[in-house]
Order: sequence, then C-alpha cells, then structure tokens
Amino acid sequence: MTNRHRIAIVNRKTRETRIQIRLDLDGTGKSRVETGINFLDHMLTGFAKHGLFDLELRCRGDLHIDAHHSVEDIGIALGQAFAQAAGDKAGLVRYGHAYVPMDETLVRGCVDLSGRPYTLFRVKIPRKNLGDLDTELVEHFFESLGTHARINLHLELLYGRNSHHICEACFKASARALAAATRLDARVVGIPSTKGRL
Repeated sequence: MTNRHRIAIVNRKTRETRIQIRLDLDGTGKSRVETGINFLDHMLTGFAKHGLFDLELRCRGDLHIDAHHSVEDIGIALGQAFAQAAGDKAGLVRYGHAYVPMDETLVRGCVDLSGRPYTLFRVKIPRKNLGDLDTELVEHFFESLGTHARINLHLELLYGRNSHHICEACFKASARALAAATRLDARVVGIPSTKGRL
C-alpha cells in the first residue's frame, strides 16, 4: 500500500546508542539535530535543508569511547526512515542525481531507489578530523544509510582540496539526489519498475 503521508518515525535503541528520528519527505528543510557530534550536526542540518526534508534527529551515544557507534547507528536509522517514508515507492521518480559545487570542490551524487543496497564512495577527504568528527566515519555513514534505505547510492569527488567543502558537498549532493528520487510524479503509474516491485 502506498505511503502518501511520507513521514517516518524510527526509534533505535542498543547498548551503544539511543536514536529517535522523525523524517518528512515533503517538508521545507526544517531540522532539529542533536547527535553529540557538532560537525555531524552541521552536516545533517545542511542535508535536511538542501533536500527539503523536515528532520528531527536525536542521538545519545557512547561518545566517551568514540563516535563510531553513533555515526553508524544514525546512518542505519536514517536509512530505515527513508525506506519507511518512501513506502512501496508507487508514483516516485525513483532515480535522482545532483552535482554540488563548493568553491574549488565538485561532488556528484546519484541515487536509485532500487531495493538493492549498494554504496559506492569515491571520495578522499584529506584531513583526518573535521571538528569532532573522524572523517573516516563519513564513508561509513553513507554505507549505513544506503544499506538500510535499500538504495543504490553513488558519491564521487570529481575534484577538490578543502576537506570541509568535500564533506559538506557529499551531504548536500546525497540530499539533493534523494529529494529528486523520492519526488512524486503524476505521470508515474504504480511502481517505477518493469518487475512490478522495488
């Protein structure tokens, strides 16, 4: 059955993290993000803004160890929220792509709401840390998001030098691509696949 409300609520609780998410695909870009990782808050706020998703996200994680569990579980829960909000995907465009420039940097993001999880991350971030975020975890975030949203997600750095610009362009390009792919199109009748399901 098609989910026309396009709102998802996900609660994820483990021994390492507690996460609450409310995602509205048909929002205006409003967000309230509290992960305990300031740089990730900044990235996810931009993600919501440029995808025009309304996003409420709160995470309480074991940051006294490091940020790995929080970043991974946020990606998992956010992916689950996208899968839930997209419903059976009837009437959706299905594919989306975006090129996002940030000064000297250009990132391409491509999405297929295929139901087959696959993430390609061809991005090198020069700095090891940005604020309080280990940049090694950026790839892991997108892998977790793509796997649990059950999508193909391709992110590629075409060129760029500044680590902040590279990271931010990845979040914005993925958001814009997801916004395009999850858009409803009146010309799309039923499920956008010759298989009849995604």
